[in-house]
Amino acid sequence: MIDLTQVITTAITLILACISAFLIPYLKSKLKAEQFDNIIMWVNIAVEAAEMIYTGTGRGEEKKQYVLDFLNSKGFTLNTAEIENLIESAVLQLKQMEK
Repeated sequence: MIDLTQVITTAITLILACISAFLIPYLKSKLKAEQFDNIIMWVNIAVEAAEMIYTGTGRGEEKKQYVLDFLNSKGFTLNTAEIENLIESAVLQLKQMEK
């Protein structure tokens, strides 16, 4: 009788190696993309809320602080430059939609 243990062990090892090499990095990149889309959605919501709460001119810092506090309450931790760029992008989009 032929012993297939070695063949089965090799096949399982090969399958696990393929999962580690291809599937896990793919899932991680997809998760990061979904997380980024989620952050953008919350930034847009926070910017729109800040625009509605703080009306009038010269209140940009208050609006920005509101957005930062809101994002922190949601658990998003990005560096300051990334957050500022996302906020500016959301504000620009909001201004373009108002035209």
